[in-house]
Amino acid sequence: SKLISLGQLEMTWRSRVHFHPLLVRVLHKSRLRYYGKPEKKMDMPYQAYFEVADGSGMMSMVLWNSLCPEWYNSMKVGTVLLLEQYAIKTSYPFKTQPTPGDSQMKRFATIEISLNVRDPPAKISIIPEEMVKPEWGLPEVKYRFITRSELDDLPNNHSCDVIGLVTFVGRTERARKKEHGEDFWLYRWAHAIDGTSDQPFILEIFATSQPDVFERIHPMTYLVCTQMRVVRDLTENPSSKIYLTTSNESQIFITGWHKGQPYTKDTKVKNFIQWTKTQNEDDQMKKTVIGGYYPFPRPPNNFLKY
Repeated sequence: SKLISLGQLEMTWRSRVHFHPLLVRVLHKSRLRYYGKPEKKMDMPYQAYFEVADGSGMMSMVLWNSLCPEWYNSMKVGTVLLLEQYAIKTSYPFKTQPTPGDSQMKRFATIEISLNVRDPPAKISIIPEEMVKPEWGLPEVKYRFITRSELDDLPNNHSCDVIGLVTFVGRTERARKKEHGEDFWLYRWAHAIDGTSDQPFILEIFATSQPDVFERIHPMTYLVCTQMRVVRDLTENPSSKIYLTTSNESQIFITGWHKGQPYTKDTKVKNFIQWTKTQNEDDQMKKTVIGGYYPFPRPPNNFLKY
């Protein structure tokens, strides 16, 4: 069928009533957002953002309401979609922006693709990877993997992806979203090593929309976390360390979930796998820890400084 590119769509959307189909690849995926309120009667108040791209650039796509439980888990990073019957809206200005793996990619930020149950009813097709043709010109998913030895030189809020062998995982903890609110964030701390430094990655992992993975992080698993943000104490407090925290677009994967993921082709991921083959499993097992209370960043050693 006659396709339209994201670039053409941005230039001509105001003058169109009907839009030609789009062929795009998912590059980023946000956590599922629930926006229900007691006074509003909505069956499924869910929303999820995706960043999708074709040869012309990248644009946001929003999945609404009952389409979320139907499609959210099938639309993975790397999935190719054929979109027919979609709406175009001006972009929501306050949404989070993932950092693209390809810094040269053009971003169309004025509009977003909206997929709804009606007006018009979205028609979504997933194209199996083996049927994707090179002449379609769809971009590959690119990552920004770093090693532990590179982390110390990165600035605060820098976006990166990491892979490591888990040596510690803490219990699940809760933090209030607002001071007097009743909603909580769930998170847990983890340490992961990659053989490039004596220090581990310290990871603050918030529960994303992947409960099956979040609950099964345990020592000796290979952990991949994408779209992590660097957090460093800008007040130069020597007792605090640099750590990484999840963002709205973070995805986490553990042993058993890696097969077929686009990052398996990444050079740094391959290097990490080579390093793990040189390690003695029993020696690493002796160094692992699970559970307990993990105060971080640690308070100073003496009370006066505190």
